[in-house]
Amino acid sequence: MTAPVIRDFTAPASDGYPLSMRLVSAQQPTVAVLVSSGTGFPKGFYDRFAKHLAGKGAAVLTYDFRGIAGSRPEDLAAMKMDYVDWGRLDMPAALDALIEAAPGLPVVHVGHSVGGHFLGFMANHDRIAKHAFVSVGSGYWGRHHRWYNPLELTFWLLYGPYSLARRGYIRGGGLWAGTDLPRGVWETWRRWCLKEPYFLDELKDRLKPHQFDAVTAPIRSWIFTDDPIATPKTSPILLQVYPNAPTEMTVHSPADFGVKRIGHEGAFRRGMEVLWDQMFDWLLEPSPTRHR
Repeated sequence: MTAPVIRDFTAPASDGYPLSMRLVSAQQPTVAVLVSSGTGFPKGFYDRFAKHLAGKGAAVLTYDFRGIAGSRPEDLAAMKMDYVDWGRLDMPAALDALIEAAPGLPVVHVGHSVGGHFLGFMANHDRIAKHAFVSVGSGYWGRHHRWYNPLELTFWLLYGPYSLARRGYIRGGGLWAGTDLPRGVWETWRRWCLKEPYFLDELKDRLKPHQFDAVTAPIRSWIFTDDPIATPKTSPILLQVYPNAPTEMTVHSPADFGVKRIGHEGAFRRGMEVLWDQMFDWLLEPSPTRHR
């Protein structure tokens, strides 16, 4: 197998903010894949997945949302932004960068966790032919697995406020295993996760303008039985936000892939190549014309 070509670069979002990106590509790719991260996951977390798809003929773009890892400013505490900026400003820029790097190729998308929540904020979402969602579900804590509730409520009510008061941002490590988070990400995320509609009710006013009704590309959501957040109950709730897209959900246990644990992030770890092939095969299937 020929080694993929890997290129790290910086590209501006529509407001000029510099975003750290990585293109992992086959020598002669036949499809372009955009990978949108979960909250607090750096682009490097998806390297193994990207290299696997490149080995199957893809050009894969991963990127860090503003405030995260390679796209983090020097003074994170002083950063002014909102969570939805990732969808309105960063995701469209990453898509444009991928199209420029792999011109003329069909474009598909893999969204991990919040990477599947923000399609309707993208002005250029219509350039994407299909979406594979991985561990994508409503963030409302009350619908998550009961054993997980004490941990997340501690994060929302104690750890987060303490970290903001002390540092001006959410520090990674310990209770929060992700990267450091800007204040504007955490505060909006917290507001959504502490109420049952999550962000669906805010689409009527606070989050306008948006294009969720205009998303019509097929979506398949992969859910795992040991994921405490994205579950067979919370995935359909989130998918409601795309009323005009053909959607389907597929539920799997870790045993289906010969592993002991998947959880909320394990779909992109070593040993999940069978899942990656399954997702890639579906993304490459021609989409039949159909209506919901």
